[in-house]
Amino acid sequence: MFFNSLPFAVFLPIVFLLYWFVFSRTKNTQNIFLVVVSYYFYSCWDWRFLFLLLFSTLLCYYTGIKIEKSTQDRERKFWFWLSIFFNLGFLAIFKYYNFFAFSFSEALNNIGIQSSPLLLNVILPVGISFYTFHGLSYVIDIYYKRINSEKNVVDYALFVSYFPLLVAGPIERATHLLPQVKLKRSFDFEKAKEGVYQIIWGLVKKVVIADTCATYANAIFDNYTSMNSLSLILGTFYFAFQIYGDFSGYSDMALGMSKLFGLDLLRNFNYPYFSRDIAEFWRRWHISLSSWFRDYLYIPLGGSRGNKLKQVRNVFIIFVVSGFWHGANWTFLAWGFINALYFLPSLLLGTNRNNMETAELHWDTDSIKVFFSIIATFTITCVAWIFFRAKSISIAFDYIGRIFTDRTFSSQYLVNERYSNELILLVIAFVVVEWNSRTKIEPISGKYSGLKLVLCLLAIIALGTYSDYKEFIYFQF
Repeated sequence: MFFNSLPFAVFLPIVFLLYWFVFSRTKNTQNIFLVVVSYYFYSCWDWRFLFLLLFSTLLCYYTGIKIEKSTQDRERKFWFWLSIFFNLGFLAIFKYYNFFAFSFSEALNNIGIQSSPLLLNVILPVGISFYTFHGLSYVIDIYYKRINSEKNVVDYALFVSYFPLLVAGPIERATHLLPQVKLKRSFDFEKAKEGVYQIIWGLVKKVVIADTCATYANAIFDNYTSMNSLSLILGTFYFAFQIYGDFSGYSDMALGMSKLFGLDLLRNFNYPYFSRDIAEFWRRWHISLSSWFRDYLYIPLGGSRGNKLKQVRNVFIIFVVSGFWHGANWTFLAWGFINALYFLPSLLLGTNRNNMETAELHWDTDSIKVFFSIIATFTITCVAWIFFRAKSISIAFDYIGRIFTDRTFSSQYLVNERYSNELILLVIAFVVVEWNSRTKIEPISGKYSGLKLVLCLLAIIALGTYSDYKEFIYFQF
């Protein structure tokens, strides 16, 4: 059940009405209802994986209590590593086993030892990377005595399985969400209105921008050997906005829905394509994942402490692991490695904490530098996206090579059901709207909000594409 589907358009209002008019008497009834709804929502994907979600939830719930109650360090470590082992073990089996088995078999074949990999015929459970990281952060925080274990199993189950964030984040922290679910929520009209605006803007990003760009990005990447330089550049440009509109659109909808139920989720995107360097980009892109790796991997490794060699090592580790988190393919590892290379100059020069404020443009010479910094950062980000999108590293290099060797910049005809030249104007208009709203959560609120809401709804109806591109990209991660 996709956020942008008709079934969900029926599901959400029903849940909203039942939540506030039937199950709002106490905190417990609110949470029990949301847990039941969340499990139903997840069962719409594949009911068999409900058992995996339930097992992961009960595992972290139980081991969290045992870690807190343990009086001996050896016992605490046992329960801690037991939870880590099973959580990462399930992730490894479902998401990474076939990749390692195939890669190992291929390596043996390359040195003359013939082998056939034993592969598992399993479906990747939707959202497993997200709810596994929820549980991992919870157990780690208990182990290091940052939080106390949650004794109410319903409250903890809601933290893990809350349906707006269950399948594609943001990756929540127990320190942020659990205190909210432990309190009874009261309806707040202004908060709900903000939520509706954010949902609508998320739909604009998804069905108007991302899905339309996907039509052309897919056509170009799938037929890149017959495309000229201009088309290949446009394919990269379209994919950059496809993945941004798709993922940030989902995050906006998740945050907006949560406001309807009186809950606040972590912000996941903060206009990343207006970043002036790659360090700023990663402070603004998939914020919940970047901060997760910072707090639970980068800092424990030593972070920016120690000599430069250790700092460089830590940077490459978190970027490569971040790439591998996205999927079991060498292209994702390459994407992470490339971003580590991008980040390296900022680390070595000590400029990675520059550009903490929102970018501004004025009619002065400093703004020229800002403008070209934004363009340069966006350009190198697009180059990295080629590796993220390509089916193999060799295809990614071939794609890039053809951009420079073809040197033909004429328009090519693509057999698609949507417009082509108008799409560039649509993306430019979208960028202008986002730039003018970059200090806000979404562009609809504020002055003329009613008119802007109507225009967004008309854009969704008139320009939205309802073809085969409904699934959100990050569902596969």
